[in-house]
Amino acid sequence: MPKVKNNVIVRGLSGILGGQIVFRQRRDGSTIAATPPDFSQRVLSKDQKAHHSKFKEGAAYAKEAAKTQPLYAQLAAGTSKTAYNVALADFFHPPVVHSVERNESAIRIQASDGVKVTKVSVTIFDQDGSVLEKGEANSSTDSGWWEYVPQHTGRVLVEAYDLAGNVGKMEKDEG
Repeated sequence: MPKVKNNVIVRGLSGILGGQIVFRQRRDGSTIAATPPDFSQRVLSKDQKAHHSKFKEGAAYAKEAAKTQPLYAQLAAGTSKTAYNVALADFFHPPVVHSVERNESAIRIQASDGVKVTKVSVTIFDQDGSVLEKGEANSSTDSGWWEYVPQHTGRVLVEAYDLAGNVGKMEKDEG
């Protein structure tokens, strides 16, 4: 797949030519020439169909979020990515809860995401699995730490959310 930059013949050229060659423009100004894809014999598996469906859902999210969430545009600035690309990647990557620590007065949670953790929810259960309390943790610093002051002890479920609505979870048993 040849890449051409600043050639007077192919500059700005895009589309299919004679059914035999496809030209695509990249954000950096280069032009890519390739053979056209042939999907006529493709048979998708169940997993591939599921992935296509998930990707379609992600594309719909990214199309809207790229316009309504300025953070995606900020993260794309100065890179070869668009706000749409950043939003689409965010859709496919949930936040990660790295640790849940309890000190005398609070539960500290470290969570991260490729874009932003928007909230962290804490649920505390008793031995029988009944909910004793549920609430949201407060962001304590920009380093990804969150803090929640509980009224009870027990099994702790932490859920971290991102802009795309993905959830990362971690459980910790406590006495």
